[in-house]
Amino acid sequence: MLTIALPKGALLRDSIDLLRSVGLDFSAFLESSNRQLQINDLSNTAKALLVRAQDVPVYVEYGQAQLGIVGYDVLREKQPQVANLADLQFGTCRMSVAVKESSSYRSALELPPHGRVASKFVRCAREYFHTLDLPVEIVPLYGSVELGPITGMSEAIVDLVSTGRTLKENGLIETDVLFTSTARLIAHPLSYRLDRDRLHDVVEQLREKPCPV
Repeated sequence: MLTIALPKGALLRDSIDLLRSVGLDFSAFLESSNRQLQINDLSNTAKALLVRAQDVPVYVEYGQAQLGIVGYDVLREKQPQVANLADLQFGTCRMSVAVKESSSYRSALELPPHGRVASKFVRCAREYFHTLDLPVEIVPLYGSVELGPITGMSEAIVDLVSTGRTLKENGLIETDVLFTSTARLIAHPLSYRLDRDRLHDVVEQLREKPCPV
């Protein structure tokens, strides 16, 4: 049976709508009363796992799921051994550098050498500042990274930005965009090569569907 890893959070509803458009219905995950983390679709031909977004590529890489839907930001940060099959063109956001609006910094290159940058995306942040040849200390934070500059613990943050509302409400502004992130369809490489559980058919159907509105 085909197993698909689905991300909790912002991408879930659009992921379920997309899968439903190709005959795989996991809408029970959207019910407030549902507490199940694994369900079969209505036709009983596939099942889905509901996991943290950061764990989607782990389940796919280790073969517990043949397919997964996850943000490009997670793939860039984790660099898992999975096949990145398609840009699903929803869940658009950007990985950005942000600073206090009241600071004098208006670009990442203006940050002081060996300054602090708070981020939950440690690899992405480190690689970006390496390309700038600017040595900084990356401070790992996994909660509200906006507090880094607010409290003075860091000069800047690297974080995902969608509307920018959270930054604005906390007195922060974007200075640089590292990359744009969208939802991606990923697969276990061996399962995809061997076309287990009709993987190719499902993948082609998903590729042909327009992104959810």
